[in-house]
Amino acid sequence: MLLGIVVFALGILLSLCLHEAGHLGAARLFGMKVTRFFVGYGRTLASFRRGEIEYGVKAIPAGAFVSIVGMVRQFDETDDDPRAMWRYALWKRTVVMVAGVAANVAFGVVLIWGMFSFTPLPDGDRLQREPVTVATVAEASAASQLGLRPGDVITTLDGRSIRGWNAFTNAVRASGGRTLEIGYQRDGSARSASATLPVVDGAGRLGVTAEVPRTVAGPVDAVGLTGTQTATMITGTLSALAHLPERVPAVWNSLTGDERDPEAPVSMVGASHLGGQLAERSEWSSFVLLLAGLNFFLAAFNLVPLLPLDGGHVSVWWFERARSWLYARLRRPDPGHVDYLKLAPLTYVAVLIFAAFTLLTVAADVVNPVVL
Repeated sequence: MLLGIVVFALGILLSLCLHEAGHLGAARLFGMKVTRFFVGYGRTLASFRRGEIEYGVKAIPAGAFVSIVGMVRQFDETDDDPRAMWRYALWKRTVVMVAGVAANVAFGVVLIWGMFSFTPLPDGDRLQREPVTVATVAEASAASQLGLRPGDVITTLDGRSIRGWNAFTNAVRASGGRTLEIGYQRDGSARSASATLPVVDGAGRLGVTAEVPRTVAGPVDAVGLTGTQTATMITGTLSALAHLPERVPAVWNSLTGDERDPEAPVSMVGASHLGGQLAERSEWSSFVLLLAGLNFFLAAFNLVPLLPLDGGHVSVWWFERARSWLYARLRRPDPGHVDYLKLAPLTYVAVLIFAAFTLLTVAADVVNPVVL
């Protein structure tokens, strides 16, 4: 499981780096001055310069950051810097800020498309149209008396061809209390056996489960599947974000001994632990979907209109534009830029709440992690 945890943690780090790379790419596209792009925080381990940008790695691999001159007007900044970002068109500033969100969404979509394109996934349609392949046989069941084994392919019931899991189970249920002849194939050879099916809860019971066929959609068919899956996951992400505050008490209760609610929020630590569990079970499709869902959550969370999030900066900029338009219509002097010093208390409160939430979820994920 440790390997899976490490791989998922690296996936999270890559997601955070791509977010900052989105800002970097958009800023470069518009000719804005970028000075640094670093992976991690703290002491610099290594760096190099390419043009005017310094790239490097720092000691704490907890994310990444990009420095764009004037990207965020600091409390002690003035308008003297001719390269300051707010001197660019509002739509360009907005694109640069939202580009990080777009990068996370794009990465999530690529992950889902890759999963559908190249990973064999359970195919419910084939399960209902192909002969049933036995996955498991219950002990002391009619199937065990028949000598059925995992991998056997059931082809006939009482001499009649049978295809599809629903058709098979309906026929078995209707045969309770009488002798049923089952034809099947094992290693390419045809066999048959008969047994009297017991009646359980008013229906016949054979005692087998089906092996679900798996299909690789391919790059083309994966496009439509990706669109449907992405829409479903984004809708679920927005719903989860809207209900996030009401689920915080469940996280707190899990620290005092309550069972961990699987629907409660998790930290990056908890997400990595879940990824490790999925990897240990070789459930790689769920592993990929979890990482894609994390990217959608990062995108949605960063759009929340609160400083210091991306959505907070964009909201301030557009508020300034709307206020300037209104004052112009009222023939009143333009009040200019929003005073970030006045917004500082609200920003500090938001940072403290986020920090407290992070510490709470990390503690819960260490003391009482979600177990699949």
